Amino acid sequence: MLQVHQIREKKDEFLAALAKRGMDAKEELELILKTDEKRRSTQAELDETLAKLNKFSKEIGQLFKSGQAELANEMKEQTTALKEASKELQNTLGDASKELEELLYGIPNIPYELVPTGSNEEDNEEIFREGDIPQLEDNALPHWELAKKYDLIDFELGVKVTGAGFPVYKGKGARLQRALISYFLNKNTSAGYTEYQVPHLVNEASGYGTGQLPDKEGQMYHVTNEDLYLIPTAEVPVTNLFRGDLLNHTDLPILCTGYTPCFRREAGSYGAHVRGLNRLHQFDKVEIVRLEEAQNSYAALDGMVDHVKEILRELKLPYRILRLCGGDLGFAAAMTYDFEVFSTAQDRWLEISSVSNFETFQSNRLKLRYKDADGKKQLVHTLNGSSLALPRVLAGILENYQDADGIKIPEVLVPYCGFDRID
Repeated sequence: MLQVHQIREKKDEFLAALAKRGMDAKEELELILKTDEKRRSTQAELDETLAKLNKFSKEIGQLFKSGQAELANEMKEQTTALKEASKELQNTLGDASKELEELLYGIPNIPYELVPTGSNEEDNEEIFREGDIPQLEDNALPHWELAKKYDLIDFELGVKVTGAGFPVYKGKGARLQRALISYFLNKNTSAGYTEYQVPHLVNEASGYGTGQLPDKEGQMYHVTNEDLYLIPTAEVPVTNLFRGDLLNHTDLPILCTGYTPCFRREAGSYGAHVRGLNRLHQFDKVEIVRLEEAQNSYAALDGMVDHVKEILRELKLPYRILRLCGGDLGFAAAMTYDFEVFSTAQDRWLEISSVSNFETFQSNRLKLRYKDADGKKQLVHTLNGSSLALPRVLAGILENYQDADGIKIPEVLVPYCGFDRID
């Protein structure tokens, strides 16, 4: 969530930055400032009224003590009017504050200066590419056919138990899935991230804290009786572990990692681009989250990118990195790098990770602050990244490592899964 004082001081800069997202926010920002002015003037009037009440209360006591009861009673009548006025002002202040908060919730984050202008994924900027795309046999299969051939994943059983988008992993498919989770967590903890096991349901405050609500409300599964939400990513519960905290600069950086299932009510569509593991309602993901001081957050973002690079190098999967344009940038992100692995059997790139810096957008919602070296309270910068999302990594391994006799397992995963081939 943006801060009102920043909007007031940098309105023109913010308008230009939001234009990168294809958003003309002039009316919205002016309404925010107008509502904030009403809130501030109401607060000033309320403070003045309460100050008069306090003063009159003291004077009334003195008048009664000095025997001036008639004058004291006259002043008591004035205090009654002041109390009524203060109640009305408090109601007006509450309404203005709520309206201001709702307006602020509707404005996305300000894109970082390096974010390219653009309207959709076609305008994203490729900044890095690595790995050789393997040459497969003419009869190479996409991962959903491989999963069926070698009895690794049963999509029909998932439909039977729940519905489309909820696959059942079996045998070596399940073991490979578990191997990837363990490998990712070990890589993250070796890099200094502390592992957390967190709840898979969160309350509304947590959803608002990290920006999923109200922006992505329609994409989240809602447990209505308890007013809880199934998590779309571990980012939500992990970041909310620190909601409302006041840290010290010596506590930072804080590095967290965690494995969770993720649940997303994505709009249904048809075709090969959403077949198999390409798009699911439930999938597994290992996440990394960082809390940083402002001056260190973009260096930390680069470090997270390098960390994901190392994982993909060890898996020996061909990948590329995109810097997302304003129109493709997530609501809460100031800058995002997307990693995509090349699926040889599908002949296309598949997104497998997003690494983002949210700057103070989440921490302002979370009221997550720290005391800097001078003792001044500052908002923390929050970052997160997939390290990694499993479905498309698994799809990439199945497709890119297939040969005429089966599927080879990446060497780095063999100690985790206990076999080197699927055949």
